[in-house]
Amino acid sequence: MDRSHPPKVAVVILNWNGRQLLEQFLPSVCATTYPNMELIIGDNASKDDSIAFLKEQYPQIKILENASNYGYAEGYNQVLNRVEADYFVLLNSDVEVTPGWLEPLVGMMQGDERIGICQPLLLSYREKEKFEYAGAAGGFLDIFGYPFCRGRIFDHTETDNGQYNGHEEIFWASGAALMIRSGLYHRSGGLDGDFFAHMEEIDLCWRVKNMGYKVMICPESVVYHLGGGTLEQNNPRKTYLNFRNNLIMLRKNLPFHKAFGIIFIRHFLDLAAWFKFLFEGKLKHAFAINKAHYHFLVTQKKWINKRRTLIKLYNKPNNTGLYDRSIVFDYYIRKKKTFSELDPKDFL
Repeated sequence: MDRSHPPKVAVVILNWNGRQLLEQFLPSVCATTYPNMELIIGDNASKDDSIAFLKEQYPQIKILENASNYGYAEGYNQVLNRVEADYFVLLNSDVEVTPGWLEPLVGMMQGDERIGICQPLLLSYREKEKFEYAGAAGGFLDIFGYPFCRGRIFDHTETDNGQYNGHEEIFWASGAALMIRSGLYHRSGGLDGDFFAHMEEIDLCWRVKNMGYKVMICPESVVYHLGGGTLEQNNPRKTYLNFRNNLIMLRKNLPFHKAFGIIFIRHFLDLAAWFKFLFEGKLKHAFAINKAHYHFLVTQKKWINKRRTLIKLYNKPNNTGLYDRSIVFDYYIRKKKTFSELDPKDFL
């Protein structure tokens, strides 16, 4: 990286009624030492006093306001269409960064033009010795589209003992802290606004990999994520969005002949999740799965048309990071709770 002319990085935080989070976590971001960084707050039509707080306490920060609450995905699109930089960093408002966090990310991107996206190591803000649920040490996808991470499989999170400190190609990077080339963001179509929230970063990473780029983890960069800032884990709407968006993602990114079979099997796997919620007395979550599958099925044509449009962008798809087994089976039946227990030969 040329220290005399470092590339411009726009660190963009999307805010919605998050005054308390901004007050708590902005100081660490403002202390970033990278010499050519612009910090931007994109606001999704907040109803609290977020904007007034920012103008009073952080007049140096650029604020870009959206006309309404577009959700996470389209909210970022609306903001990033008005931002000019070499790289974008999508950073959640509940992330605490560490000193020198940005330089390694830029260095990694500058060192290999085939890297389209990278993420820092995500640790838990509440339990700093543990990996964080949303991204840990990088994301992967199993044969049926279920996401998991190095350091976190389903609800089991590992303690960070340096076991995942290597530079590794991953399948998806967490939207909690994601760096992407700005031109690639726009060429790939950005985040899919139809997702509203959840899984949208996996969908973006998959499209970028279908375009032939790599997605990487940069362990020299460390951030701490609070998590649950928008929707808590036990919120039925979160269940709905996760199940619906996962099906949409499969339809958009898999070849048609593969998508048909995998989605057919997914109906039965999701039915098992439905029964699990039912037996646990979580009726609203069970009905959220019903709603997700119904909305996916009645909008099939829309996702098929999106797939046809996206195919024009794809060039030598990069499938590194796909797990050629069922992570559900390995976790619940074979009792493999950690990423290091999985056989490397089972990854593409």
